Amino acid sequence: VHGRCVCKHNTAGDHCQHCAPLYNDEPWQPANGKTGMPNECKKCKCNEHADRCHFDMGTWLASGNRSGGVCDNCQHNTEGQNCQRCKPGLYRDPQKPFSAPDVCKPCSCHPTGSTIFNINTYPYFLCDPSNGDCLCKPGVAGPHCDRCMVGYWGFGQYGCRPCDCAGSCDPLTGDCISRYIDIFYADWKHSGMAFVTVHNESEPPQGWEDEQGFSAVRHSGKCECKEQILGHPKGFCGMKYAYVLKAKILSAHDRGSYAEVNIKVKKVLKMTKLKVFRGKRKLYPESWTNRGCTCPILNPGMEYLVAGHENVRTGRLIVNMKSFVKPWKPDLGRKVMQILKTYCH
Repeated sequence: VHGRCVCKHNTAGDHCQHCAPLYNDEPWQPANGKTGMPNECKKCKCNEHADRCHFDMGTWLASGNRSGGVCDNCQHNTEGQNCQRCKPGLYRDPQKPFSAPDVCKPCSCHPTGSTIFNINTYPYFLCDPSNGDCLCKPGVAGPHCDRCMVGYWGFGQYGCRPCDCAGSCDPLTGDCISRYIDIFYADWKHSGMAFVTVHNESEPPQGWEDEQGFSAVRHSGKCECKEQILGHPKGFCGMKYAYVLKAKILSAHDRGSYAEVNIKVKKVLKMTKLKVFRGKRKLYPESWTNRGCTCPILNPGMEYLVAGHENVRTGRLIVNMKSFVKPWKPDLGRKVMQILKTYCH
């Protein structure tokens, strides 16, 4: 054969003897002259982040002969067989399609106040790769883990230390301060801004309340919360809980004016209007004490039986002082399930 063939079916080469650079998801096959089957080369799934891919027989066999393409030279700070994840140190912008060239954003976690995700696995992530959330060290708060919680001081390599005070303390020196105006002044003083506003003690600034809504969700060493007790079954039913779950606490985050707790729902014992399924979900604490502690206490890494109410308008699962929260034990789970079946109608 002389000259160069005009290739079709995503093939390439002088004689169309191999697949085009981005079409190696299946083994190359010649067209079938008897049946007319073109045996087109199949495009690799590179999420628009690569221009080339190669066929890998091991990947092909592992997939059950469905996909063998491995993307080459992933662009736009992506990596993986299909350029399907952001590189460590970056996270996926949930507001953009993953095919967007700027979908991967750099983590903005403070290097001193934050700790890495997936500490026992590789690769390590500086922030949650799915949304950019930072995981703060003990006693540290803020969306970027860049400051001490109220009631803590000494921002450093190991987080922040609890104040040795009845109230709060200066976040840099640890000196005890008890009045709202003192706390407000300390925050402004250490941020390098001029102190120009005066607050009455009866009107604490919003910044204090913001911290109260978050401060002890993750770090409960200074907090004491009144707990609901599993007493008579009819009392439990009388609370009219909207949901009852077995949940593992994953992390907690400061959202400015409220706290948000990421959980993994492992078992659903009861649900009402809001559909709750196994998998990742969020809880929203509503109650706090005068020491800046959210209640009930939810420690990351632990599993709890959580019974609470729902906000149908916002779609949120609420936990507050009326909620029933206890560390999960199989016997407790069986007892609550029996109460739900026998007494709660």
